[in-house]
Amino acid sequence: MPVISRITTQKKNNQRYNIFLQEGKNERFAFSVDESILVEFRLRKGLEISDSVIEAIQKKDETYKFYIQAINFLSYRMRSRKEVFTYLKKKEAAFEQIEQVLERLEKEKLIDDEQFARMFVQSRINTTSKGPMLIKKELLEKGISSAIAERALDQYTEELQYKKITAFFEKKKKSRKKVSYRKQLDQWKTNLLQKGFPMDMIQQAAADLDENMDEEKEWEALVYQGEKLKRKHEGKLSGYALRNKVKEGLYRKGFPMDMIQQFTDKMDDEY
Repeated sequence: MPVISRITTQKKNNQRYNIFLQEGKNERFAFSVDESILVEFRLRKGLEISDSVIEAIQKKDETYKFYIQAINFLSYRMRSRKEVFTYLKKKEAAFEQIEQVLERLEKEKLIDDEQFARMFVQSRINTTSKGPMLIKKELLEKGISSAIAERALDQYTEELQYKKITAFFEKKKKSRKKVSYRKQLDQWKTNLLQKGFPMDMIQQAAADLDENMDEEKEWEALVYQGEKLKRKHEGKLSGYALRNKVKEGLYRKGFPMDMIQQFTDKMDDEY
């Protein structure tokens, strides 16, 4: 049975050791191991070692390498269990090795889907304008269970959601284009739905926003659109027919009827 003749530290990594074996008069390099594996198997000069033990050591050392790679992967930010699994799979770790690494990481609290989900939700609340449904979708894609995702989303209260929605509306109001308030509001609602906010809360915030509609800006937008419609149709239409065509066009664009009537009455005064 071969005997360990020398153990040397690797030049580029002082946490890894080269193991040399003596068989008869011949010495050869056999394998290298991490320091933790060296200690675990109590490897030392003069120790007899069988082929089956060498195989076990090398297998354990390979798994440890994947563990170190996972630690490095986790050093940049917290990850879900699925993310670590996918990473190790890309590194060509065997399923059994991946499960061993994941089990160790969970015992060491280095991966914890409950904590990951809570921190993920908090980060999304603080740094994005995303709603709870979109955040839950992201969590599910990262392998978080629906139950864990729901518990993590408890911190995204209705009050916080309402504040996000109203802040979005207020920001959009400041950069209004020359189209009807109603048309823009419908687009803003669609944007918020795409961001993952519930429709009932969007509708409530929109109703509150309607009470503060800037009528001066709405009138400016209506006049702008009304004049465009006039120029478009006055070559073929005039009088009552032109007025009705403009009125119909402005209504389709979402302007309030009382303002449309005011504009078309002014058209009558011009002709």
